[in-house]
Amino acid sequence: MTLVEFTNATLELVKSNQAWAAPIVFALAFGESVAFLSLVLPATVILVGLGGLLGGVGVNFAPFYTTGPGAINFWPIVLAGWIGSVLGYGISYWLGKYYKDEIGSMWPFSRYPEMLQAGKTYFDKYGALGVFMGHFFGPVRAVIPVVAGMYELKPWQFWTANISSSLLWAFGIMGPGAFGIKWLSALFH
Repeated sequence: MTLVEFTNATLELVKSNQAWAAPIVFALAFGESVAFLSLVLPATVILVGLGGLLGGVGVNFAPFYTTGPGAINFWPIVLAGWIGSVLGYGISYWLGKYYKDEIGSMWPFSRYPEMLQAGKTYFDKYGALGVFMGHFFGPVRAVIPVVAGMYELKPWQFWTANISSSLLWAFGIMGPGAFGIKWLSALFH
């Protein structure tokens, strides 16, 4: 299955089963945030597409869960993405903390050692701020929480950066599509 086919199948699943939107977003955000899974799961593309899908099928921006004709609730989906991202990054941090230098002998780092070295260089330069910024940069996203664990970044620093940046990331990945389509349609009608 190609990336396009996988993305279209996922978007179609959400479109036809809107109650599954939040669990699917959780799974995608989690997979996108676990170091090894993020390299094989095209979650960012799908999550951006889901944002557009939300805007296209109708999105409910009410702060609490309400049902409407065909509208998908936006905030539970962002919450699901936030929690998935926080937990995925947390697992990656734990893997780095637990395996330390052994992580370099595991796939994909054993095959692409430059990824781990780039993550170390990035972490050396930015530290805990790098964990925060790492959510927004694809190549670093897969490595930075592992390196933070390897370098034994203090847990409170890691979790503060992880929780805050995950929220911004979850909103930022789906918000533009969800809000943009609504604003564009209002602008041109």
